[in-house]
Amino acid sequence: MKVIHLNNDNFKEAVSQKGKKVVVDFWAEWCNPCRMFGPIFEKTAENYQDENVVFCKANVDEAKDAAMEFDVMSIPTVALFQDGKVIRQKVGVMNEKALHDFIQE
Repeated sequence: MKVIHLNNDNFKEAVSQKGKKVVVDFWAEWCNPCRMFGPIFEKTAENYQDENVVFCKANVDEAKDAAMEFDVMSIPTVALFQDGKVIRQKVGVMNEKALHDFIQE
């Protein structure tokens, strides 16, 4: 599954997709833990088999408004959205299994 890159212009529309869970990785290029987690997130997205789950990445420098609105204070932060609302979020690097479990909870 392809990862969608978000910014201030497309964020709200992306996380408000009806009937879908939207997983967002808030990150930044200057963040070393984010660079470690990025390939894990992308590999999980690539291997994920549920068409009702959408994977997105939001660079906090390009999606500042969204990061502020959803109280993203540390990165990487992964947030799970449904109908535009955060269901849950987690700060820090996760392995593939932990990310999968986070989505399935």
